[in-house]
Amino acid sequence: MSLNTICRAGLLASCTLFAVPLAAQESDSSDAVLTDRIVVTSARADAPAKDTLEPPEQIALPADAAAIAARTPGGALVGNGALSGQLSYRGLAGQRVLGRVNGQRFATGGPNAMDPPLHYAPSILVEAIEVARGVAPVSQGPSLAGAVNAQLVQAHFADGPDVTPQVRLASQYRSVDDSYAIGGLAALANETWRLGVIASREEGEVYEFPGGTAVGTSFERNLYGVHAGLRLGEGEVFAEYRRNETDPTGNPPFAMDIVYFDTDFVQGGYRGELAEDVHLDLRLGHVAVRHLMDNQTLRQPPAPRARATFADADTTTAQAALRFGTATSHVELGGDMELVDKFVRITDPTNAAFFIDAQPNLQADRFGGYVQWRGALGAVQAEVGARLDHTLQEAGVPELGTAVPMGPRNLANAFIAADRSYSETMVDGVLRAWLSTDAITPRLTLARKERVPSLLERFGWLPTEASFGLADGNIYVGNLGLDPETAWIAELGIDFDGDMASFRPTLFYRRVDDFIQGVPFDDTVGVVDSPVEMVAAMNGDSTPLQFANVDAELWGVDMDFTLRPVESLELSGTASFVRGERRDIADNLYRVSPANLRLAAVWQGVRVSLGAELLAAAVQEEVSATNDEQASDGYAVVGLFGRVDLTPAIALEAGVENLFDTFYQPHLAGRSRVGASDVPLGDRLPGYGRHGWVRLLAQF
Repeated sequence: MSLNTICRAGLLASCTLFAVPLAAQESDSSDAVLTDRIVVTSARADAPAKDTLEPPEQIALPADAAAIAARTPGGALVGNGALSGQLSYRGLAGQRVLGRVNGQRFATGGPNAMDPPLHYAPSILVEAIEVARGVAPVSQGPSLAGAVNAQLVQAHFADGPDVTPQVRLASQYRSVDDSYAIGGLAALANETWRLGVIASREEGEVYEFPGGTAVGTSFERNLYGVHAGLRLGEGEVFAEYRRNETDPTGNPPFAMDIVYFDTDFVQGGYRGELAEDVHLDLRLGHVAVRHLMDNQTLRQPPAPRARATFADADTTTAQAALRFGTATSHVELGGDMELVDKFVRITDPTNAAFFIDAQPNLQADRFGGYVQWRGALGAVQAEVGARLDHTLQEAGVPELGTAVPMGPRNLANAFIAADRSYSETMVDGVLRAWLSTDAITPRLTLARKERVPSLLERFGWLPTEASFGLADGNIYVGNLGLDPETAWIAELGIDFDGDMASFRPTLFYRRVDDFIQGVPFDDTVGVVDSPVEMVAAMNGDSTPLQFANVDAELWGVDMDFTLRPVESLELSGTASFVRGERRDIADNLYRVSPANLRLAAVWQGVRVSLGAELLAAAVQEEVSATNDEQASDGYAVVGLFGRVDLTPAIALEAGVENLFDTFYQPHLAGRSRVGASDVPLGDRLPGYGRHGWVRLLAQF
């Protein structure tokens, strides 16, 4: 990234005026201490008044909601296709970051995480994304590196007895991939009951970048659902159902593309006051994922060996929490369970005798309980919690077709003969304390967090490219001898909120014992002298990696900030830096995002807003030699946007992104596996070229 580019982009971003606060403050300042909240859609007309105005969004809504979550301080996007991105938070990604939609946690269906949690949150329907700052409280369940929750638009109770309609619609077009998205809410409600339906449709073609077209990046997704609530005294009984249908969608970093994800979500429960200062939260839920991926439907050219993989995942959850006291001073007791069943079968669509159960009836049953206290110790506010989780994991017996060669058969027999049942007990503890004043809030977080090895990391007996979305072209194999990860976490920060400026820097350190990552299968790298290496070599990689325990540490600093020099002008942004290193050997951790900066500016008039945003990332040379990770170049891109409120209920937004048509390749972008693309095989997927977008919003 040249100095000229940075200066030109920075000058334009700082002079074009006013930006959206990326982590909007909630009306309860104590909650804002604990949570980053990214507002995606416009505020409801009946929403309670807030201390500061929330300006409109200044970007085209990406189909992938993970790209919005990545705008949080410390966040970065792991780009694996239009609908398969993951949030990297302070250097950690994948199953270390708890992902939920409408507060519901669930297991992904794709063996390579083609459907990470935010896959099921179309941006056009997302109202807000909440990210637990640094460390998730124990009440949200086990999580090693924070938690993110995408809240979809929903009907809200009205103020009186009359039935009131609620309508919210949004539509968007983007030129770079000729994509469109349309979605919304239609609801009826009064002060006692609410009933709403939501729906969205998205479709896009291959996208353009400076120098060509990224073939195999088209996407298609539908979502529809219904939800309802009934007030009973001081509480509410609620229920919701959603259906997600992802149709053929390209995933260039993977060996296969999505043919379909057909996924059903259902949950319901009760939340509210049982008596004065006694609050109950009950929730039951189930998620059923049915998935097919192959290397023929969209892949150009089709792979010479046809493969189609079928995958199922079912998650049943239940949780109960009883709180004694007020929202800011209480003791909470809770328990939860999560029952997961997964199955993956690889087939050859041209040969019915070829099939392999790569994940044979895997099960993970977790039962947990916690106690959490929140209150004041003099002038210091604190939240202290501890939780205990017991997890049982087991794998079934894989079946193989008669056309499967002897190599995989030998591995399957060894896996069948091994102990395939494991039991782990995890202990988490979190202390979050802050001292609130009128303008300055010092913060301290201390935590101990644990993570059980995933079903893939432990039971992946067949060497494949399944890696929960690393998408690096390596072949991985599981490890029955894995120990749980244990993280020791310390964070120190300060929040300043003044009339003309606010900023929230945080220093953090994570020491992770038994960190799980891929390492060379044995000491004789490149020498095929084991059954695993023989099968891997048959699949094109004679140097497979095995999930193993290593020791790691991550440290860094991130912040968000806002400047308000005059009433109609606002400058805002985020800055993030994280460093990840191995402690057992002299090496860096794998796939850690480079230092990055977002700087935005907006001028807001009575009915018109104009603005710009700069996104810049530094070079990343601190890469993993163990995993043969390649360095990446820095870059800076700029976008412009504007908004016109046509009426109090209708707004038109438009903009240009990557104004200077800069070629760039984000460090965490997946590597292309599509042979017919203008992106060379093995290269990181480039960012979008210069393009325009337009969005229409309406709410009645």
